[in-house]
Amino acid sequence: MEKQLKLLNKPAVKIIKMKPTLVRTKKNSENSSTSPSSMIWSRGKGCPPGTVPIKRITKDDLIRQRNMPSPEDITFDAQLVATNNNSEPEGMYTSTQGYKVAIAQIENNPNNKFAGAGMATSIWNPYVKGQQHSACRLKIQKGPDIIQVGWRVDPTLYGDTKSRLFIHFQAGNKHCFNTLCPGFVLVNTEVPLDKTFQRVSHRGDKSSWEDTMAIGRDLANGNWWLFMEENHIQIGFWPQRIFTGLASFATNVEWGGVVYSPPGVPEPPMGSSYFPVGDTSYDAYCRQLIILNEKGETIDVNKTTTHVDDPNSYKVMDVPHAVQGKFQHYLLYGGPGEKAQV
Repeated sequence: MEKQLKLLNKPAVKIIKMKPTLVRTKKNSENSSTSPSSMIWSRGKGCPPGTVPIKRITKDDLIRQRNMPSPEDITFDAQLVATNNNSEPEGMYTSTQGYKVAIAQIENNPNNKFAGAGMATSIWNPYVKGQQHSACRLKIQKGPDIIQVGWRVDPTLYGDTKSRLFIHFQAGNKHCFNTLCPGFVLVNTEVPLDKTFQRVSHRGDKSSWEDTMAIGRDLANGNWWLFMEENHIQIGFWPQRIFTGLASFATNVEWGGVVYSPPGVPEPPMGSSYFPVGDTSYDAYCRQLIILNEKGETIDVNKTTTHVDDPNSYKVMDVPHAVQGKFQHYLLYGGPGEKAQV
């Protein structure tokens, strides 16, 4: 553990003791334009020139990391095929034991070539405890290689129950959250990973608190970039060399909610903690669902399939054309989870 700490905690130019948060400007969830957000550091200061913010890893972080469950392992018993009548797709989407999802995804086709994807997602703070976690994520995948970005409530990962930004990659047998191991290269001087979302959405509010997230492949060198905000602020990248499947294009993209609960423990709430009712003032959502084709061009998402592992605990509503105009695909998801048996 001491060797791992020395490897991760390289000498810093300056140590800044703070709790960085992301403060978003509130917006009307029905408006197609996204208001800008403010990246606020303590006393309004960022990193010294030429440096980036990287959280100092502690022994507690590594101990909690060792208690993290195995990563979600998705298998497809048969290809998922989108149908014209929106009926259940053929095939079976199987999650690892303990994980439950409520998602929309692109038709599963090994010939797909995606250079990235994006979404705007409302931020919530569902109740979890112990080793449970609840999250919303954008996920791209090819074979065993996966990249994710989203928000997450995870006491095991973070040591608290706040809603935080998270990234995760899986390259073969190696996987890692945020900067807990070498892999992601942070380049932004003001946006630390695992930041706390200071504002979260509440049911019945006229507007939601949201953030925009995207993953895009550099067509020149194959690196996968993380972008935030509608103006695509560059946060950092996953080098192409760490991947096998994602050394080229992604074949699968999905959006939506995921929860985890250890065996024998009731499943936690997801999203708003209620089933979606078709109203973004009440529902957790992902909107402006987009994909990038192999040329890096932004494509409106129309044809998707949905999947819910446990319909008694979670539901999803997929609305490709929620309002007029391009890029108005909404996914509403969530649920109360599983009640403890008395």
